[in-house]
Amino acid sequence: MKLGIVGLPNVGKSTLFNAITNAGAEAANYPFCTIEPNVGMVTVPDKRLEWLRDLHQPKKFTPAVIEFVDIAGLVKGASKGEGLGNKFLSNIRATDAIVHVVRCFEDSNITHVEGSTDPLRDIEIINLELIMADIEMVERRIDKAQKAAKGGDKRFLKEAELFTRLLEHLNEGKLARTFPGSEDEMALIATSDLLTLKKTIYAANLGEDDVSNPEGNRHYMAVKKLAEEEGSQVLPICAKLEADIAELDDPEEKAMFMEELGISQSGLDLLIQRSYALLGLISFLTAGSDECRAWTIKKGTKAPQAAGKIHTDFERGFIRAEVIAFEDLKACGSLANARAKGLVRSEGKEYVMQDGDIVNFLFNV
Repeated sequence: MKLGIVGLPNVGKSTLFNAITNAGAEAANYPFCTIEPNVGMVTVPDKRLEWLRDLHQPKKFTPAVIEFVDIAGLVKGASKGEGLGNKFLSNIRATDAIVHVVRCFEDSNITHVEGSTDPLRDIEIINLELIMADIEMVERRIDKAQKAAKGGDKRFLKEAELFTRLLEHLNEGKLARTFPGSEDEMALIATSDLLTLKKTIYAANLGEDDVSNPEGNRHYMAVKKLAEEEGSQVLPICAKLEADIAELDDPEEKAMFMEELGISQSGLDLLIQRSYALLGLISFLTAGSDECRAWTIKKGTKAPQAAGKIHTDFERGFIRAEVIAFEDLKACGSLANARAKGLVRSEGKEYVMQDGDIVNFLFNV
């Protein structure tokens, strides 16, 4: 999974990226200090996998990973090539979802590129640039469909009509993901790789005093309302505090620091949870003395396709899957006890994988 972190210059984007990846992107108080996208790989915290590691003492321990990309700061006119616009748009197109950092704190010492703190205005600026880029793509798609229809393939008439309706929607300043299309229509639109189709989490960057009570921050509440209206997620976070938390190596010291702040989970953990939920992702686990590993799949994935994540031979020669729910194994204490209680199930090709399934795939090629 690849998440693109975007936002106007000086909203705390690179500070947040540094905190969650410890990658050391230059976070300076001037626009465009992030020119090339910084990339950081972050392991997904999973207490289930840690428990399995303690049980099996494997030679190898492999958590799931998320790739975070800190994408260059954006200004008005990016869709026309202003600032680093063209680079920004191509980088964001390669991501699975967007983490849009918006500034919800007041600080006269940190310059805001627009001169004041107004997260809804900031969101509108970036969304407008994404919409403008999408309009160009949709216009090209309509032109292509119309030419194909004139060439005798009447199927493209319906496509041209759909994308014309979408163009009107975009021209009204609305995002592609809010287009009121049918399931089949949205599936066709999804083939166009539009920027405003991408699922979004708004990371509301708060001041230190607002972390324990984000509802008391009017800027955060405005962003929360907007996110609800467009079907996005919002995450209250303080990039500066996340940076402080990231610098603490001792887990006990980290826990004490977070307790003093009145927060139970780090922003990174919450961001990963929201990302998984937003993209409809779950994890299944494989465990043994050689390796304990977490695998990321889409909700609704069937057993053979999940097996294919490990190796294509597993899917091609799938016979069955031996499955036990993590909580059942934990309650039994060992796989042998779980087998004795009949909790290890044999599942076939139609089995839909569940989050936390521990699996052994049987195959023959």
